[in-house]
Amino acid sequence: MRRNNRNNERQKTGLTVEVRNGDFNYALRKFKKKVQEDGILQEVRERQHYVKPSEVRKKAKAAGRARWLKKLAKNQDNWV
Repeated sequence: MRRNNRNNERQKTGLTVEVRNGDFNYALRKFKKKVQEDGILQEVRERQHYVKPSEVRKKAKAAGRARWLKKLAKNQDNWV
């Protein structure tokens, strides 16, 4: 037996925000916050062009070094 009720079982996918009382600005702020939390825009930017794995590692290592140096600088300020 084939089931033809697939259309009835479909759920909304993606991000949705309900506009209440015509307050579009509030709904837009909530939508932007959800997009930011899910990292959708960041993923789109990353997929715009191919980045070699070696470049990804190099960038990640540089970011880690920057975080480490920032932490060291913050600790230096506490000791002075």
